[in-house]
Amino acid sequence: MRAIRHGFGAFASVAVLLTGIAVAAEVRAAPAPAEELPVATSSPEEQENFGASCRTVVQGSRVTAHCHNPYPRTDRVRLHVECERWWDIDGDSAPVDVGPADYGELTGRCWKEVRSAWVTHQPADQAPDPAPVRGS
Repeated sequence: MRAIRHGFGAFASVAVLLTGIAVAAEVRAAPAPAEELPVATSSPEEQENFGASCRTVVQGSRVTAHCHNPYPRTDRVRLHVECERWWDIDGDSAPVDVGPADYGELTGRCWKEVRSAWVTHQPADQAPDPAPVRGS
């Protein structure tokens, strides 16, 4: 009786193992589900890459943004600095045009600590926006 149980247990184990291998092979062979990606129709001018690559460095109360534009379209960049203290005035730099394969540097500061700093981009052929309001 004991030998029959061991034989049945071995048979059941092999059957489960083979079923698992077959299911795993079937899952691996199944094609990935096709995702419907939205098709954006735009003119060739809009498909052109745009935007300078900017690196922002905060040292104490001073902020410096180094921007390099690898694209053939001029990018108008602005540095925005938000100060930590409630009484410290936040600042926005004047717009700087960074031409194709050109480099630009923007600076700003707070009296005390800097909470955050970021750079905004705009094509140079558009009129500059007024100072942006954070959170809108």
